[in-house]
Amino acid sequence: MKLSATLLAAGLALAVFQPADARAQDAICYNCPPQWADWASMLAAIRSGIGIDMPFDNKNSGQTFAQLVAERQSPVADVAYYGVTTGIKAAEQGLVTAYKPTGFDEIPDGLKDPDGRWFAVHSGTIGLFVNVDALGGVPVPQCFDDLLKPEYSGMVGYLDPSSAFVGYASAVAINIAHGGTLDDFDPAIEYFKALAENNPIVPKQTAYARTVSGEIPIQFDYDFNAYRAKYTEDGNFEFVLPCEKTITVPYVMSLVADAPHPEAGKKVLDFIMSDEGQAIWTNAFLRPSRPIDLPEEVASKFLPASDYARAEAVDYARMEAVQQGFGERYLNEVR
Repeated sequence: MKLSATLLAAGLALAVFQPADARAQDAICYNCPPQWADWASMLAAIRSGIGIDMPFDNKNSGQTFAQLVAERQSPVADVAYYGVTTGIKAAEQGLVTAYKPTGFDEIPDGLKDPDGRWFAVHSGTIGLFVNVDALGGVPVPQCFDDLLKPEYSGMVGYLDPSSAFVGYASAVAINIAHGGTLDDFDPAIEYFKALAENNPIVPKQTAYARTVSGEIPIQFDYDFNAYRAKYTEDGNFEFVLPCEKTITVPYVMSLVADAPHPEAGKKVLDFIMSDEGQAIWTNAFLRPSRPIDLPEEVASKFLPASDYARAEAVDYARMEAVQQGFGERYLNEVR
């Protein structure tokens, strides 16, 4: 009985970790959850548009990487979706293979591996998520440095950059905006020291609801969260791309090395990078990685392209490599 119970538990754990009927599908995507980035609409469009059926999969980036490692000798997935630093790591480990899908040449440099082992499918941009009604008449800030002014005391929030990736991405953006590099975080440390004098709110976990409620009137966050609030929540919300500059953070995809259905996987990636596929990401207020023409009712929901010119790509592999060191400096020198 004990052995049977153990086997049953192991089977249930595997069922949770792996998409249902994985090998019976036309193709397998790791980390394409229906409630994130509107993968539900994307997979439905893939099914109707090119006749390839892929199941939902609720892994996160780290679980996807771990599963690809575990299955290296007998891959199950055909394509994988993850944060850019995970995609870079998967390429370095030889878990994915080169493929240049539709529109590859139009993806900006820095948002793709030159050989096509990973490439951005959409991105988020760091800026200011503002609950205008919670400002109490204070002007909507336009720059990172505005937040150091006394009138914004107690109004600014950011996720702890020593523990939350969006907090760290915000720190990188602030550092770049003030002349720093990924090898010199002095400007970011000095900025956070100055901001500490203005009584910031520093949660360790996602604070979307706290900004929507007005508890945190101004938060460093991705543009898609601010747009989500602006167009789906009750209230008056804005996204501000800081006047100095900021960074873009991509989400990427890859063709899995020795995938069981490589041709289907390639067709899926071609569709996702087509004009039709790229437009689907905008349902979740994510910016397509290719410069496609969007319908006016969609394009009007984003800030102008001229504003996004202030958003830069960085060396994401280096960004990942120096993350721990920055976190330690932040804890020692700011908190």
